[in-house]
Amino acid sequence: MKYIVILGATGNTGTYLTRYLLGQLDPRVYKVVGVGRRPEPSAYPAGASYLQGSITTAALFDKLPQRDVHAIVMLAGRLPASMEGYHPEQYLIENTLSALNVLEYARKVNANRLLYAQTIREIGMHLDTGKPLTSDLPRGFSLKGDHAVYVISKNAAVDLIDHYQQEHGITRFIFRLPTIYAYTRNEYFYVDGKKRMKGYRLFIRQAMAGDPIEMWGDPSRAHDVVYVKDLCQMFSNAITVETCGGVYNVGTGLPVTLEEQIHGIVDVFSLPGRRSEIIRRPEMPSARSYTFDIADARRDLGYEPRYGYLDYLRDFKREMERDTCDLR
Repeated sequence: MKYIVILGATGNTGTYLTRYLLGQLDPRVYKVVGVGRRPEPSAYPAGASYLQGSITTAALFDKLPQRDVHAIVMLAGRLPASMEGYHPEQYLIENTLSALNVLEYARKVNANRLLYAQTIREIGMHLDTGKPLTSDLPRGFSLKGDHAVYVISKNAAVDLIDHYQQEHGITRFIFRLPTIYAYTRNEYFYVDGKKRMKGYRLFIRQAMAGDPIEMWGDPSRAHDVVYVKDLCQMFSNAITVETCGGVYNVGTGLPVTLEEQIHGIVDVFSLPGRRSEIIRRPEMPSARSYTFDIADARRDLGYEPRYGYLDYLRDFKREMERDTCDLR
């Protein structure tokens, strides 16, 4: 039996990934082990085992499989979107020092591979250029603002992973993630430590109520809109593929303009006879613009996005209507 250990298994992405892997992988070959901070959820998927714990605690790893560990998926960590106020030390503890705990575990059990979720903000200075962002772009990020220490902590974790790859031969897959869109019951996140509704969830709520929607800034600004199930496909492929690993952009290669995003939400979520009016606000700030080059992921991982923008919205709506998941 080959073990797949998902760290952060009850987070937004971890929940979807657990279900996806159980549906894709042969249970006679692979066993999924989830780790999260929450008590075991009642709806945790049958077929996977679950352990409550934090990767900040080295003792946790003694309770995990000690042999035949095929893949470790590192989704756990501290995000600005989940931080009320500003506590930069949490980034270093939960993102950097915890990565060292994970790597020591991987070394001791001779894990076959490690998958790590990196942030797009490590190349934030390369956005808005109008050119596709390649996977080999050098780091370039702002040392100002509330995200700076977060990015530093994530970069340091990647440096540690690269060190263990060089020193101990651990195959690593570094995935550079933009915003990953997924249905959850939580419509809020934190910006500069203050709680706010996620922009796209506000648009969805307004469309469902038939209320006007404001379209800020330049409506032609476009970026990759990545649905969580495409991310799961990429992770699943990385778990089973025979390759030496690398750095991969998580994207679609097909940027969606702000105008297309809002019109799509109105088309999918408005009720008959209550279509939202779209109000243009060009004097307001514009969104960032970027698109990922995903050629490496296509070549090495056999990745091909399955969810265009409207496909994602329709599936999101189905998930919302079912809402059988109590993990999120």
